[in-house]
Amino acid sequence: MNSSATGRATRTAGWAGLLSRVAAGFLVYLVVSGLPLRLFRFSPVLEWTVLLHTLAGFLSLVPIGVYLWRHFLEYRADALTPSKVLGYCGLGAVVLAEGTGLWVTYLALLTDRVSPFARTLHLVPSVALAVLLVAHLWPLRKRSPAEGVPQEAFSAARRGYVVALLGVPAAALLLAFPASLLYDGPKAVGRFPKDYRMPYGQDRPFAPSLARTDSNGPLAPEALAGSAACGVAGCHPAIYAEWAVSAHRWSALDPAFQRVQEEMGKQNGPESTRYCGGCHDPISLFSGAKVVFKEKLTEDLGFQEGVSCLSCHAVAKTDVQGNANYTVKPPKRYLFENAKSAPLKLASYFLIRSYPGHHVNSLEKRLFKTPEYCAACHKQFVDQEVNNFGWVQLQNQYDNWRKSKWNHPKDAKTTVECRECHMPLLDGPEPASGDTADYNRTATDGKHRSHRFLGANQYMPTLLKLEGGEQQVDLVKKWLKGEVEIPEIANKWAKGAVVSLDLDVPAKARRGEPLKLRVVITSNKVGHDYPTGPLDLIQSWVEVEVKDETGKVVFASGKPDEKKMIPPGTFLFKAEPVDRYGNLIDRHNLWEMVGVRYRRSLFPGFSDAAEYAFGCPGTPAVSKPSRDMTIPAPPRGRLDVLATLHYRKLDQYLVDFLFPGKGLSAPITDLAQARTTVEIVD
Repeated sequence: MNSSATGRATRTAGWAGLLSRVAAGFLVYLVVSGLPLRLFRFSPVLEWTVLLHTLAGFLSLVPIGVYLWRHFLEYRADALTPSKVLGYCGLGAVVLAEGTGLWVTYLALLTDRVSPFARTLHLVPSVALAVLLVAHLWPLRKRSPAEGVPQEAFSAARRGYVVALLGVPAAALLLAFPASLLYDGPKAVGRFPKDYRMPYGQDRPFAPSLARTDSNGPLAPEALAGSAACGVAGCHPAIYAEWAVSAHRWSALDPAFQRVQEEMGKQNGPESTRYCGGCHDPISLFSGAKVVFKEKLTEDLGFQEGVSCLSCHAVAKTDVQGNANYTVKPPKRYLFENAKSAPLKLASYFLIRSYPGHHVNSLEKRLFKTPEYCAACHKQFVDQEVNNFGWVQLQNQYDNWRKSKWNHPKDAKTTVECRECHMPLLDGPEPASGDTADYNRTATDGKHRSHRFLGANQYMPTLLKLEGGEQQVDLVKKWLKGEVEIPEIANKWAKGAVVSLDLDVPAKARRGEPLKLRVVITSNKVGHDYPTGPLDLIQSWVEVEVKDETGKVVFASGKPDEKKMIPPGTFLFKAEPVDRYGNLIDRHNLWEMVGVRYRRSLFPGFSDAAEYAFGCPGTPAVSKPSRDMTIPAPPRGRLDVLATLHYRKLDQYLVDFLFPGKGLSAPITDLAQARTTVEIVD
């Protein structure tokens, strides 16, 4: 046999070589498994295909590289034919596809995202490779055996090559189906415990809460849990750190909530506590944990996460009726999303970053940007199902805002919405940065919404000793004082204190005549009533202190005593609800509430006044009232008047009831002060 015939025979025999068949099989599998990722909807089958495609890409590097190098050396001396040109183009496409594949894998494993540009850059050579493979291999079907090669051996080699080229990739492609049957991701559907009762009807398993699932059935606890997975490096560490100390995170962990829930369960049965669960403890509510045999009436995951990431982001529909009137539809989770094993967690993060469309589309909704979304929980009432009496309105931040000066329907440039105040924009690297839905934002602005949800609870983060709790409390105090700047709404928000104080006091007062003063309290920057929330346990009050020039206090009102109790007669923003017998609701036992005997708060933009009158030096002695307000004559003729607006989250009486003998007391924050002097003349 001459050398030419020998070369052709060797080339032909290459079809039977293991290396050529392995390389061909890998190439075809990578092409056919990669293209569906851009064509089909998200599913466990597709996720398994992504993982198998990536694994095959790594395993194929050596055999494909060695084969193509040998193939190149073998044919490079031949004449430049159309088939050879196609081969060179295919070689370039393979190099680009493998190279961009490695780049995309690196981005998915070690950065926060795979950009659309990177995915497209990987797709283009892959599509080109598919076309070039067909064009390069199709003519081989007509090739005849070389001289000296038996037809039977030639046909057998070609059949084996075709099987390796098409059959093996097809079989590998089908592996994703049984894999998805064996494991299709974290389960979402749960099962009610055997002792689960539905006293409000079989069609209302979560009543008296108005919250529901899209199936109206239970969820597995992990369906809405796993917030820590959102905070890993390369995902949303900044947002997770903000949420981890927020009121949303510890809404169920809050010991005051736990004690009140315990009392409600003892008095009305564990099923009644579902009323609280929709807003405070949704994971426990939807997993059926609020039953008689469940310790603390709380699922462990719910206890730790409260209003978790998915508790909010899985909400599909809300109603402004309040009392947690929302519907949850848990998104389909990625494979291994709740795994404990580090390699499996890495696989989950890889899937999210390499195939982020499902993640974004299922968790980012326009609904989240509306005040109506917040209204589902930030509006509360009790009705006959709760108090066995009738309907009573409780806190109502949504309607306060809706009727206020801050709301200008259909005019975003003048309206100040909930999230603009409580979720201000922050700078910093964050995959969730950028937004095109807001009138003043862009997709590349590098900002994200804060998930600290700054409000008015400056107590629990430090009481619970949460990591970062002290910083959260400091920020809440600054927020209450109006010291937090929000540039995005600076042109439509007020300046200065959240609630301002002004003293209306005469510049001079005569001895022997009454001295009157007024403290004017104005809601300056608050988007709803001030104070807001459960006013049976929240207190905000005015303290007035008058000193003479020696520093001696000559008149005081509103100064807490040594037991942290506010003295009678203090000007106080608060509510005093009552039960059906007229007894004061003072243990946050709202399930007994039927009305209110006293309520004082400020509507946005409105003012109120605390008025005081007392005798100046020289006033004739009279029979002393229960509280003597006569000022002794100062050595000189000037008085210093200081008014302070205080705030605390928990009434001291309630703290003592919930935590007897613990010596606890809610911190007091000074929101605003006003000071002036009065000259005393004869």
